[in-house]
Amino acid sequence: MLSTPEQRRAYPVTLVSMPFMEAYRPSIQIGLLKAIGTANGFPVRTLHANVDFAVRVGIDRYQLLSEHRGQQLGDWLFSLAAFGDLAPDPGSDWVDDFAGELTGAGRSRTEMRDLLLRTRLEEVPSYLDSMLAVLVRHEPKAVGFTCTFQQNTASFALARRIKQHDPGIVTIFGGANFDSDMGVEHVRAVDAVDVAVIGEGDVAFPMLLDSLATGGDVGSVPGVARRVGETVQTTPQVPLLEKLDDLPVPDYDEYFERAEHLGLLHDSDRGDIWIPFESARGCWWGAKHHCTFCGLNGTSMRFRAKSAQRVFDELAHLTRRYRGFRFAAVDNILELDYLKTLLPMLIDRDTDYELFYEVKANLTRAQLRLLAQAGVRRLQPGLESLNSHVLRLMRKGVTAAQNVSLLRWARYYGIQVEWNLLWGFPGETEQDYAEQVAAVPHLVHLQPPTGASRIWLERFSPLFTDPGLMSRRHTGPEPSYRAVYPNGVDLDRVAYFFEYALTDPLPDTVYDRLADAAKDWADAWTGSEIPSLTYSSAPGFLQIHDTRPGRQGTYCFEDTLAEIYVACGERPMSARAVRDKLQLTMAVDTIQDVFGEFAQRGLMFLDGPRALALALPATPDR
Repeated sequence: MLSTPEQRRAYPVTLVSMPFMEAYRPSIQIGLLKAIGTANGFPVRTLHANVDFAVRVGIDRYQLLSEHRGQQLGDWLFSLAAFGDLAPDPGSDWVDDFAGELTGAGRSRTEMRDLLLRTRLEEVPSYLDSMLAVLVRHEPKAVGFTCTFQQNTASFALARRIKQHDPGIVTIFGGANFDSDMGVEHVRAVDAVDVAVIGEGDVAFPMLLDSLATGGDVGSVPGVARRVGETVQTTPQVPLLEKLDDLPVPDYDEYFERAEHLGLLHDSDRGDIWIPFESARGCWWGAKHHCTFCGLNGTSMRFRAKSAQRVFDELAHLTRRYRGFRFAAVDNILELDYLKTLLPMLIDRDTDYELFYEVKANLTRAQLRLLAQAGVRRLQPGLESLNSHVLRLMRKGVTAAQNVSLLRWARYYGIQVEWNLLWGFPGETEQDYAEQVAAVPHLVHLQPPTGASRIWLERFSPLFTDPGLMSRRHTGPEPSYRAVYPNGVDLDRVAYFFEYALTDPLPDTVYDRLADAAKDWADAWTGSEIPSLTYSSAPGFLQIHDTRPGRQGTYCFEDTLAEIYVACGERPMSARAVRDKLQLTMAVDTIQDVFGEFAQRGLMFLDGPRALALALPATPDR
């Protein structure tokens, strides 16, 4: 039965984003659902409760805690409040072991342990009490929680207090942590969860509110899970939303008001916030060749995108409303058509946005120039490795030379690149990593990785779902889940991160050498001057200026050598392609030998038969 306008107006809803959502960023999940609910006639509020906790414990401590996703530190802090006497670690057993990993925050192991315990035992309970008071002030009939990464137990803890205050308030859960079996098991095992939306909620959420407002059968709503007696019943999900243009613009009013009221932001700080926006869902590459380690998208891999005009209009609306020009796309991958539509539109209309996008790394120089001209200042290209064999094992669909080429042109056009080095893939060899270690000193003039680590085994990734891809001795939930969830919870169903041991692993020393090289690379960028490698050219003459550590100097090359080097500057080139481009008479093998000579000087990156000049043009912005 459809609700009447009066019934909808009489059914207020509050949507909550709990710790450990990033503090300096509004939640697009609750911002979008608020706009959807409001458009359907329901009085919907949002509550960025994560901001309150960040202010309470201090932003530095909050950001430190937010960064730990593999081990469930954030969920452990709230597990006692979420599960009470059922919490598996009411004392400090787990944190006694873990605190040492956080000593980099400038505190000793003992100081960090005491700080975490004080957070858990004193600050968390008082914080939850204050959030309950904020919530009940508006007398909601339903409270919704979005859960991604470590937001579960904080949300369960507040939901538990809500149910103790008024059992009639309906608690609704959703988000990435409630996809597939995870959501079903949470509904079964956590009493404070009344109903969960499984998968995308754009259609299911307003239908669920409509059913609740009329006292109807929730079991008639598609894509939900709820307890019925001793069992959990789920309904089939609606088809994935195709027309993303039909979605409203997210409403972030409450975030900015709350952050400013609590002193996290001042009015003049709004321009510093990277406002999240969505222009596409799914992954067009993953739909064809799912990267082996990636657990994103769960049950919604199929790629869909908004029209360029709709994205253009949405950015304009958000700028006017929140007086900010920085925008971070939550898309998993850039819609390639935007290179022909949206980006030229942003350039032609003289917009002054700063944009963040995730992209595939095989972008050309011309495409990176276009991105820079359109205002893209940050990219996450998913480089992950500087070895083509390892990249093939990942199913990345790019080569190491293409990765280096992206780093090269991104630096030239002033685009910040966020990337990591990963290892631990079945089938990799010691040589794969020896080659990367040898290459790193030649690349220090390019942006270093922000991290270097072993892969996490994630639910929904091919390495997890296809046992044939990874020969492993055992797989189970990452151990810290056992310190968070009560014994009655099936951890195999709620966990997103899993531990594993390969049956034939490489020695840790193989990876240690790459980790050390990556650290040296990052250290080279902390000084007063960033290393550089640039070239100037004229007909028949090339000069390369090098300020990389241990390689400072100037190189000069003439005639054919100069031409060969410049020919490999645009993109990775084979010796045969260079010969044809320059119409040379010398043998291909001779050109290959020239590549080798340049590479020995650290001036070229070799990747199989292809070579890439590492020096950047000295003349800017060509």
